[in-house]
Amino acid sequence: MIDYIKRHERRVRAVLDGRPELPELKNLLDDQDRQIAWMQHERLVHLIVMLFVCLFFLLSFGFAFLYPMLPIIALAVLLLGLSAAYILHYYRLENSVQRWYELANEIRDAINAG
Repeated sequence: MIDYIKRHERRVRAVLDGRPELPELKNLLDDQDRQIAWMQHERLVHLIVMLFVCLFFLLSFGFAFLYPMLPIIALAVLLLGLSAAYILHYYRLENSVQRWYELANEIRDAINAG
């Protein structure tokens, strides 16, 4: 997903640096808005999954605290690692969408200036 985001940003930057005409800018803005909508959906799905994984980690951690058995502790450790990975991935998704908002604003500024 992160590679997809980087490729898209490079493509948009390349078009913007090439001083495109107004019709190309409008097409680029439509594509950027569509990409943002898709990414917002992706972000929402990852948020929901991340929250559930974190909730299950907290539940398993509490259960391991009350009943310290190796399988429960192993589950809590596994879910802790998974929670950390989801938090990092969601952080990167969130920052990428924020950059895409800025790109869309740059395209709008270029359309209004042209």
